[in-house]
Amino acid sequence: MKYIIQTSNLDFQYSKNKKILNNLSINVPKGSIYGFLGPNGAGKSTTMRLLTGIIPDDSNSIFLFEKPIESQIPAVFEKVGALVESPALYLHLSGYDNVKYIALLRQVPLSKIDEVLELVDLTAHKRQKAKQYSLGMKQRLAIAMALLSEPELLFLDEPVNGLDPNGIVEIRKLLVKINKEKGVTIFVSSHLLSEIEKMCTHIGIISKGVLKYEGTMEDLSRKFETCKIQITLDDAESWKEKLSSKYANVALEEQNKITMNLNHTSEIPDFAKEIIQEGARIYEIKILEGLEEWFMNLTEN
Repeated sequence: MKYIIQTSNLDFQYSKNKKILNNLSINVPKGSIYGFLGPNGAGKSTTMRLLTGIIPDDSNSIFLFEKPIESQIPAVFEKVGALVESPALYLHLSGYDNVKYIALLRQVPLSKIDEVLELVDLTAHKRQKAKQYSLGMKQRLAIAMALLSEPELLFLDEPVNGLDPNGIVEIRKLLVKINKEKGVTIFVSSHLLSEIEKMCTHIGIISKGVLKYEGTMEDLSRKFETCKIQITLDDAESWKEKLSSKYANVALEEQNKITMNLNHTSEIPDFAKEIIQEGARIYEIKILEGLEEWFMNLTEN
């Protein structure tokens, strides 16, 4: 497998007393959408700044395209697009002219402008001033600017931060489209776990500067063998007592909802059949185990 980003035992600290990153080794496969997750203060933004060259890597621990980043600057940025923190736009200019400004700076043919605006679904608004754009449109415009030079690798730091639900869905669909149609590897940091779960092929979870997990979503689900479910049924308090003698972590959540653990999702059909035969009136069984549960487990323990 080819890795488009690798760090090898990366350490970083702003001062002697506080280490931000500790022995961080990440491996981002070519062609993946890699979600980089962690609580506030975990070291996500510092990692992003190091990977994009904003902070110099004096230790030669960072490799892009299988070569040390420091040996490739500035040429490597012809193959890289980045949106770190909030988009830097000229609000008095139109969407088209914002992209044109970057095209001229990077010596990209102006014919590419309409292509990237079409990709991010802003063609109909290209003559509109950026100050009239919604936050989601500004994010899409910034992504268009990052895509101008047809990068192989795209860095996005909290790209859906502050967006409403519709804006979040638009950005998610856009990133999946860019990945599938253009083959762009995407490294995205975020604290919105539900979006990462729907979008990413691989994830890395960091806490206090230490990598707690790296791999595919499927591998992560196998790491946690138990299956947490929520059951909605009549007379939940009575059923809590009955189930507690046989199953683990049975708890009454609301008047008619119970949460509990099974060993695996494959046990759900037999479990449901068994308690229905015993007289349970079930309205819903929902699997609760997912990225949010696994994230909390890894970062808190």
